[in-house]
Amino acid sequence: MTEDAQVDDELLTIGAFATRARLSAKALRLYDRLGLLAPTHVDELSGYRYYRADQVERARLVALLRQLDMPLARIAEVVEADGTEAADRLAAYWADVETRIAGQRTLAEYLRGRLSGRSSEMYGKFVVETVDVPEQVVITQSRHTLQDELPAWIDASLDRLVPVADECGGVAAAPYVVYHSEVSMESDGPAETCVPVADEAAAREWAERHGRSWDTKVRVEPAQRLAYTRITKAQVAAPQIGAAFEAVEQWIAGQGLEQAGPCREVYFADWAAAGPEDAVCDVAFPVR
Repeated sequence: MTEDAQVDDELLTIGAFATRARLSAKALRLYDRLGLLAPTHVDELSGYRYYRADQVERARLVALLRQLDMPLARIAEVVEADGTEAADRLAAYWADVETRIAGQRTLAEYLRGRLSGRSSEMYGKFVVETVDVPEQVVITQSRHTLQDELPAWIDASLDRLVPVADECGGVAAAPYVVYHSEVSMESDGPAETCVPVADEAAAREWAERHGRSWDTKVRVEPAQRLAYTRITKAQVAAPQIGAAFEAVEQWIAGQGLEQAGPCREVYFADWAAAGPEDAVCDVAFPVR
């Protein structure tokens, strides 16, 4: 018996495997091309593909994950993982999907209001209040960045500054980001991450030793009054966060107040643990 005959006896042809997996041969060729499900054997002369029966479960799993619109790279991560790890990877992906959908829902509501001329009604969904913030010592980083790079930079910057604050008496209040000029796909700010610290002397000593290499500064933020509205994780994404900024600006004008400084986002919640509808951020303007 030839080797090819043995292969034919032990393995399934692509047609037989496709029938058992309830997939098309075209789909199986695609999965092979994408590196998600390779045949066990390919005949060198004929090019025929053969699969093992125990590959059926993986084939069906790949097909189901594609129905979730999961990117191919993440499908590979799930199917290569075992048991609980695979389930955790799927859960993480779906949490991202829910956050994205919630953000898109918010954006759609915002655009419907704008297109229908119901801006004032739309802004009325945001509750605007004021709060008096005492003088704060902050350790900061600034960067010119476009909108698509902004979230990753904020995360990286705060991940660097919070441990520094721990060395300077601890984090004294919620971290925040100040926008000294517009950040969009056409305008690059700059934006400034700020972490309030408890010990000014320790912070200035740290900055003297490390500030230049870390591109950090220490400054005193004066006591001020902020007009703010609280938003959810889903509402933080651009451009839907713009509705929150506009609502606060409209409220300030309606109250006869003046903006007294650049706008900011104050992050008071555990971002990673928050769900799409959990409040995580205050959109604020200093006022007088």
